[in-house]
Amino acid sequence: MSTELSRRDFIGACSAAACAVTVSLAEASGAPPGAAYTGTLCLFSKPLPAMDWHRLAQAAKSAGFGGIDLTVRRGGHVQPERAAEDLPKAVAAIREEGLDVPMITTELTSADDPAARAILSTAAKLSIPFFKPGYYQYKMVNVRRELELFGRQFRGLVGLSKQYGIQAGYHNHEEYVGAPVWDMASVIDALDPQWAGFYFDARHAVAEGGVGGWKIATNLVIPRLKMVATKDFRWEKMENGWTARNCPLGEGMVDWKYFVNALAAGGFQGPISLHLEYDVGGETPAAREDNIVAALQRDLQFLKTRLRQGYGAIAGER
Repeated sequence: MSTELSRRDFIGACSAAACAVTVSLAEASGAPPGAAYTGTLCLFSKPLPAMDWHRLAQAAKSAGFGGIDLTVRRGGHVQPERAAEDLPKAVAAIREEGLDVPMITTELTSADDPAARAILSTAAKLSIPFFKPGYYQYKMVNVRRELELFGRQFRGLVGLSKQYGIQAGYHNHEEYVGAPVWDMASVIDALDPQWAGFYFDARHAVAEGGVGGWKIATNLVIPRLKMVATKDFRWEKMENGWTARNCPLGEGMVDWKYFVNALAAGGFQGPISLHLEYDVGGETPAAREDNIVAALQRDLQFLKTRLRQGYGAIAGER
């Protein structure tokens, strides 16, 4: 028998190897490759701060969302100091419209925060599985020591959230700790993957990672990916230099085909939070709210199209 591989055998071997990589990522994320997206598409509540909980839920439902990523922070839809009283009311109002609240956005950076126990325990009682912590910022004096300090604070916060049974997803945001992902990965890697992982934002990863760095970051986070944030931007030359200008999905620098394909290959099925960070005008506050909801709906349709292409289908759609 010939010891040389035939062309067919070679292609088959390569295909098997590729499948093995995809399956390993999928096993790490808990879903087989090729499965329809079954997670919740959430409206990040930040761009509609004047809406009460009922109106917020109605607007999200009318735009086609399945859930809300609710702000539980200063200036948000639930004030941190009132979490025990108001978070159950907010979630009840949202669920009355048939929507879910799979995640909340907080400013928590330490277990010592006076609001930490109330926020996390209340969210856990309401069966909210994920929360986004706040941000740490380098002072640029000694970044190694600063990261050690922030790492201790984050570990303590995750230890507290573990007590209540709610998972932390750390958000990579430009100019903060975790922007290049590798620094915060060194902290997260040492924690229980059931309770600590990433809340990945491709927009900020591209802004920080350029041509290839953001793809490396994507690969790095997928095995421990809890939630995904979606937004887009483009570089614009201004009089005082280059600036990152937020824009509608698909009009910026993010390669959505690559990103969603990576999510699908990794078997990601967590919540996806749609952010609206670009300017939307209106002659009156009411008109601006209507325009924001319309913009969110357009971005959501773009996201759904990409998810259908990457995953093959979105569960529950006909």
